[in-house]
Formats: sequence, C-alpha cells, structure tokens
Amino acid sequence: MQWKIGIICAVDREVKPFLTHIENCIVSEKAMLKIYEGTIEGVSVVALFSGVCKVNAAIAAQILIDTYHVNAIINAGTAGGIDSKVNVFDTVISTQVAYHDVSDNILKEFHPHMPSIYFDADSLLLDLARKSIQNKKSDYAVYFGKMVTGDKFIDDINLINSISAKYAALSADMETASIAHVCYVNRVPFIAIRTITDTATHSGFENFEKNCDVASNISKDFVLGLLKEIKTYFSLVK
Repeated sequence: MQWKIGIICAVDREVKPFLTHIENCIVSEKAMLKIYEGTIEGVSVVALFSGVCKVNAAIAAQILIDTYHVNAIINAGTAGGIDSKVNVFDTVISTQVAYHDVSDNILKEFHPHMPSIYFDADSLLLDLARKSIQNKKSDYAVYFGKMVTGDKFIDDINLINSISAKYAALSADMETASIAHVCYVNRVPFIAIRTITDTATHSGFENFEKNCDVASNISKDFVLGLLKEIKTYFSLVK
C-alpha cells in the first residue's frame, strides 16, 4: 500500500515551492480552489493553497479527503513564533494542535466530544518526520511541539504571552487546528510542518511578508524529506 498525501498551504507563496517538484501534474478546480495532483519523491500527492483562516482551511481539507481520497494530510508553510526560543526560519513540527480562540469546553462537551482541547499529530508521521531530520543539515533549529490556531494575525506581545502561558505553544497560525480537526473526525492521519516568519522580537505583518518566501522553501524541504521517508516505509511493509 502507498499513501496518497494531501499538502495544504494557506497562501500561494507557500505552495509555490512544491509545484516545481510535482511530476505528471494535473490541475483541477473545486470550490474555487486550484488543486495540483501528481507525484513527489515517488509519492502520490495533491497540493493546494486553501486561503487564510480556519474555515478556508477546513474546506480544503474536507475536499482532499472526499474528492481526492487522500490517506493523510500534511499542513505546510509558515507560522509566527510564540515560544521565546523559536527564531525566524526555525521550523516547528506539530505534536499537538489547539484553537486559542475557541472556548475549552466546546469540543469536549459537544461534537466531536474530544478528551482534551488538543488534536494529536499522527504517531507514524511523527516518527517518520523525526527520522527524516536526523541526517538533514540545517542552518536553523527544528522543534517538535504544540501549535495553536486562531483567526487573527498575532503581533501583540500581551496576547503572545497569554497564549504561551496557557498552551506552552511553539507557534501560532490561522489554519492548522482546523485542518487537524477535519482529519480527526475523518480519522485521517495529520501532521503540520511550519517555518517561522515572525516572532515577538521580530513581529508584524511586514516580517511575514519579508520572510515568507524563504520560510516556505524551508518548510517545503522538510516536507520533501518526510515524503521520502513515507515512500521508504511503505516499500518495506508491502
């Protein structure tokens, strides 16, 4: 068996680095989204940019599952740093993801009746991600840990400190938890790989704009490494 991997990025600049790597690419459209289907590193992939915010990302994830029948989803691209140890161009790989702008009881007391506020990354994808970075040389750090999501670009130091204190999150963005949410209810494996464009000390949308292209390429490289490990894993378990 080989997985078909969905790759969701928030904006066009984040998905663009993947497009030159997609072999035998077929382009289609669904729900006003342009979708690129082919292979990368010998793995079947379906890539797209969803648009910014939780609802757009959730729409994209459900389409990949229902229409393109992906077996797992990787959320790639950029994020803002929350933990003070995380610097611009470092990469965060999700272990758990939560909403920072949804009341804690909502997903526990109502559908899908979760045991906690966190969506866990898939254990196999995490193992393969860790393996993929063991021999990878990088000028920047890689961290495994928590991500948070909300419908707001965070450049307020008080909000950063509040999120850090409550969630012990490494990074924040506007899509990851909603993609993880869709994967959770569909029982589809999920992981996020996001590279930092801005932090508390280098905050503001101008830093995202300035650093987006470099960060997106770094994230892409880590995703390609994970795809190689996915291919190797399934070639060994045939």
